Order: sequence, then C-alpha cells, then structure tokens
Amino acid sequence: FLLTDTTRQPRPGELNGKDYHFVTREEMQKEIDAGEFIEHAEFSGNMYGTSKGAVQAVQAQNQICVLDIDIQGVKNIKRTDLNPIYISVQPPSIDILEKRLRDRQTETEESLLKRLTAARVDLELSKEPGLFDLVIINDDLEKAYSELKEILLEEIKKTQESRKS
Repeated sequence: FLLTDTTRQPRPGELNGKDYHFVTREEMQKEIDAGEFIEHAEFSGNMYGTSKGAVQAVQAQNQICVLDIDIQGVKNIKRTDLNPIYISVQPPSIDILEKRLRDRQTETEESLLKRLTAARVDLELSKEPGLFDLVIINDDLEKAYSELKEILLEEIKKTQESRKS
C-alpha cells in the first residue's frame, strides 16, 4: 500500500511514515498547487492525497502501487495518463459498515456520521458503469482477501510478462 498524505491528526497508535504522511494544510496545499499530487480530496475538513513522489518511490522498488482512495480520487486518476485497475471493496450494507466503525472505536459520533453519509454517496456513485473494473463485497474477510489477491496476482503476472517483452 502506498502511503498518502493527510492533514488530519494521527489517531492513537498511528505513526507518521507508517500509516500516513501527516502534514500541515499549508504544506499540502503548496504541493498541490505545484502539481505534486496525482489525486487529492477533502473529507470531513481534512485533506488527503497521493503524491507523485510516493508513487515514484514504490515504482523505484519495482513494486505495484495499491492506492486506498475514495470516489473523488478514482475520478481524478481517471483524468491522468495512468492506466491502473480500479477495484472497489465495499461493505455488504451500510448497517454492517456502521457496526464495524463503531466496534473500532476510533471515531467521534460526528465523524462516524460524516463517514456513513460519505459511504452512502460513494456506494451509489460506485454503480456508475465503467468506474470500477471489479467490485468486491467484503462480507467474508478471507473470501474478499482471496478475490483481491487473485486479481493483483494476475496484474503482477501481466506486468512481469510485459517487462520481459
């Protein structure tokens, strides 16, 4: 997984450079204005984004980038010259998502409600034809992981074969 930048404060246990690159709003806006991000979005008063430098660092290690982004990010990347595969991993329902978020106990009530509202919108928008190459419903973690792993292994194989030719 590629580390994204965010202006939000770390949650308990999160570390800069491990979970996110935690930056100030001013730093991030300066880099966005300089064209240093392939995608960025604002959610719940915080900015999130994927920097070109982060992608290049992963590519320099001869690895495939996996981005964890929202619908805004997907649409932004579709406007670039990148040609990724788009996979949406979705909860079986909003009710189950709410239970999962509450069980994590990392959200304030206000933050949780904002996330659920955004999730409803994203789930509806994700139905747009051609937006995603694959939708995985995470109703069973092992099954969802297996589906994700299978498609990623296919992509790795394609990448390796194209490098040989």
